[in-house]
Amino acid sequence: MAKKLYDCIVVGGGAAGMMAAVTAARNGVQVLLIEGTSKLGSKILQTGNGKCNFTNYNMDVDMYNNDNHEFVRSALKLFNQYDAIDFFKSVGVFHKERNGYVYPHSETAASLREAFVHELDNKDVDVITETAVHSIRKDGDLFIVNDRYKAGKLIITAGSKAAPKTGSDGSGYQLVKSLGHNVIKPLPSLVQLISDNKLCKQMAGVRSTGTVNLYCGDSVYSDYGEIQYTDYGISGIPVFQISHYAVRALDMNEKVYADIDMIPDYSKEELMEYVRDNADTANKTIEQMFSGILNRKLVLAACARCSVDSGMPASIHNIKKIELVISSMKKFRFNITGNKSFDNAQVCQGGVSLDEINPKTMESCIVEGLYFAGEIMDVDGRCGGYNLQWAWTSGYIAGTSAAHDSKENTDVKSTQG
Repeated sequence: MAKKLYDCIVVGGGAAGMMAAVTAARNGVQVLLIEGTSKLGSKILQTGNGKCNFTNYNMDVDMYNNDNHEFVRSALKLFNQYDAIDFFKSVGVFHKERNGYVYPHSETAASLREAFVHELDNKDVDVITETAVHSIRKDGDLFIVNDRYKAGKLIITAGSKAAPKTGSDGSGYQLVKSLGHNVIKPLPSLVQLISDNKLCKQMAGVRSTGTVNLYCGDSVYSDYGEIQYTDYGISGIPVFQISHYAVRALDMNEKVYADIDMIPDYSKEELMEYVRDNADTANKTIEQMFSGILNRKLVLAACARCSVDSGMPASIHNIKKIELVISSMKKFRFNITGNKSFDNAQVCQGGVSLDEINPKTMESCIVEGLYFAGEIMDVDGRCGGYNLQWAWTSGYIAGTSAAHDSKENTDVKSTQG
């Protein structure tokens, strides 16, 4: 049975919440962790297709999309990727690395969650689940949660609106607003993009390496990797990486489109040279000429886009039309008309304004004793372990700061007494 008075209460039992609770408890204070769902760390289990890419050796503020890079830089100086690796080793989770991406050595996300659950128990953290937090108020020096639980320090790690099935239902935003904070409009990020291109259905199911160049007003964002073509538009890691900007621009009613280079490893000139050298001797159609270079569905779509018959002989006589096809492959346009919802998004952009948070402590600049960590803040990173690193970084700082301040207050009261 949870007690009613604590040094620190953590609202939200996801990655940041568990880190904050463990860290605060390690610093010698009594902690209550409240989670709305039946299980702690549900979202962790879905990361990296269940393998949990929990940080990245290539850590840089440019991997985060928020406008306040100095905030992120300051926080990472206090707890970086190496600190995260050391922390998990301290709870029995060893790591392995592939191209900078860091995973549990077991290659299962459950390892991290189980290690947290054990450490929470080991540090005597009280945990209550299946308990929605519907109210927070401050009475003097105490925070009162649900008119029942009290603490001198409060850490809100209630997540965002992304992946609501894991418990991220956006309810935390109303809680922080009730405490006087501004919330920048939450929008999906790391999410699929929707297009009105009529050839989408023809290309659906193809996965192919390419470069996507996203145009939002006067800005261009690019990424390279395996693109997934779907019946509604485009997906895959490169699309996720730039989706932050597309979603924001669409929300502002700006024109957004993506040009995809389907054959980024070869220039248009190199492809034209290949055609000229083989056109009259290969005895192939245009479709057959490119069948060893690009997926057949994409070849047919490129031909259809420029109204060229794919069954036409790939001869010098048809070189101009072949050039049109190559141009189409090198710059295949998708008008972006929308994005998938929070249900499909891995994370959110938006959240509690960083202007109202101290980056060295994660404490509110508005309410003394109130701290934030994780995705509820206006910080979102690229794929590759960066969002989990932010959970570890902000959770560690918030937990450490809350515990330190709590013990200071206790010492002052003891001295006064």
